[in-house]
Amino acid sequence: MTWTNSKDSALRERAMAVIPNGMYGHQSVMLMPDDYPQFFERAEGAYLWDVDGNRYVDFMCGYGPNLFGYAHPEIDAAYVARLRQGDTMTGPGEAMVELAEAMTRQVSHADWAMFCKNGTDATTMALMIARNFTQKKTIVLARGAYHGAAPWCTPLKNGVTPADRANQVFYDYNDVESLEAAVREAGSDLAGIFASPIKHDTFIDQEAPTPEYARRARELCDEQGALLIIDDVRAGFRLARDCSWSLVGVKPDLSSWGKAIANGHPISALLGADIARFAAATIYATGSFWFSAAPMAASLATLKLIADSDYLERTIALGERLRTGLTEVSGRHGLGLRQTGPAQMPLIMIDEDPTGAKGYFWNNALLKRGVYFHPWHNMFMNTAMTDGDIDHALQAADDAFKLLKAAGPLEPVAKLEFMHAMVG
Repeated sequence: MTWTNSKDSALRERAMAVIPNGMYGHQSVMLMPDDYPQFFERAEGAYLWDVDGNRYVDFMCGYGPNLFGYAHPEIDAAYVARLRQGDTMTGPGEAMVELAEAMTRQVSHADWAMFCKNGTDATTMALMIARNFTQKKTIVLARGAYHGAAPWCTPLKNGVTPADRANQVFYDYNDVESLEAAVREAGSDLAGIFASPIKHDTFIDQEAPTPEYARRARELCDEQGALLIIDDVRAGFRLARDCSWSLVGVKPDLSSWGKAIANGHPISALLGADIARFAAATIYATGSFWFSAAPMAASLATLKLIADSDYLERTIALGERLRTGLTEVSGRHGLGLRQTGPAQMPLIMIDEDPTGAKGYFWNNALLKRGVYFHPWHNMFMNTAMTDGDIDHALQAADDAFKLLKAAGPLEPVAKLEFMHAMVG
């Protein structure tokens, strides 16, 4: 089938009339290569179809929620069955208690759970609880880390006041001296330290936490009576069947979760240790849809697969197959790739590409060959992918590299320059 985007273009034109800029947030493709679709028709397993009928092996997995494949029969059946009984009711169903029990069994540091809708909800609750627990204001965060889209953490400066960002001190991820300096700056007002499970900032190479950094973050919180918060929204259950920092032997006081915990159904969570239970019980946080039962039923089905299947080993193996193949393919064309992050959550960027032009050209060529990669955001594996899907991606990459080599000098990507100017 020949790739086309006529329906997508028409929808974008209609959207511009009724939606600011035609789209907002992470799916605003004004920052993506030119031909990336903005609207999609359906998704199943490892595949995504846009409104023009083009099919892609989707390595974004819905920006992370798709862990077991789109439209997973068992998970979706649990959702639909609960939906038919009652979903958003005057109060929650039994599934809320069952899910809290399941999450605290699965995650070793957790004694209690609270549920919400988005990762931003969970990280904002963590911030409130840390301040309530300590009766202090200052939080320490890694410079460049993403913790959501509320005014206190959104990556863009538009619409944000200095007051929204007050009482924040920044450090460099994995830099113990920088972390210690930030804690000294916070002084006696330290409420908590936020940390990502890995350094998964956009546009830059990913890093796993060093044990020294992770342990020191825990020690500093203990010394100051502050709370250690792991933002596991993006990586939760993709790196481990426990909190991601279990891999470095460090237990947080709070951890925020979302994306994959219900395989795409709308729910997020904040988990905590007993030390923070009273502080969690005495904040006010809620939402009209936070107690919806159907996503909780889907999350219970997802957690069962997390506990009982080899999903983790499978996604790692798929990611390693892709990484090894891309190294070989790019080497044949004399082009370097930087592949960083865990194999199941790879960031793939072209070396010697300061303006992003090579990456945008290459990703656009992949798209037109049925492979949905992202030029500057980490990607994801899911268990519905097959070795054949990986081989298809490698063949598409080979073809795209040939086109890139033949293209000659490329103009800088103006849309990236615009975005960098907006980041505060």
